[in-house]
Amino acid sequence: MNNDKPFIPLSAAVLVISDTRTEADDISGLTLVECLKSADHKLINKTIVPDNIYKIRAVVSNWIADDAVNVIICTGGTGVTGRDGTPEAVTPLLDKVLDGFGEMFRMLSYQEIKTSTIQSRAVAGVANGTFVFCLPGSSGACKTAWEHLIKDQLDSRTKPCNLVQLMPRLREH
Repeated sequence: MNNDKPFIPLSAAVLVISDTRTEADDISGLTLVECLKSADHKLINKTIVPDNIYKIRAVVSNWIADDAVNVIICTGGTGVTGRDGTPEAVTPLLDKVLDGFGEMFRMLSYQEIKTSTIQSRAVAGVANGTFVFCLPGSSGACKTAWEHLIKDQLDSRTKPCNLVQLMPRLREH
């Protein structure tokens, strides 16, 4: 990191995808909120939606269309069961997929959960100038993704490069 560059706080939204979680027992969403706030980013919205492709897509679409939202972090629905549909909901909305995110996430997860990581369909990309990350629903997975991938890429001081420095050019044609 290069501390002589200014820190640029981003505005973020957190989406929890779950048929069973409520605000009272949502650990993963709370983990992400705490991570964002501890990094001095601004939380502008957090919501919980059921595992339903169209409900997920509706919330994410609205946030992508909102110029005030720089980052969306989703947690849940990235597994392989019949109800897991977050990648199917979000990927069609992305202008560009960041393939390296899912690859790196699974590599890092392997250190913690071994071959169970093949069940993760974590994905990330950019849509309408907004960064979108889709993480598994466990708080451990959220911590791993934040600490080892997302935190530094959302820090304008990270060298040699970071996602923040690309923001002025994301909507180029």
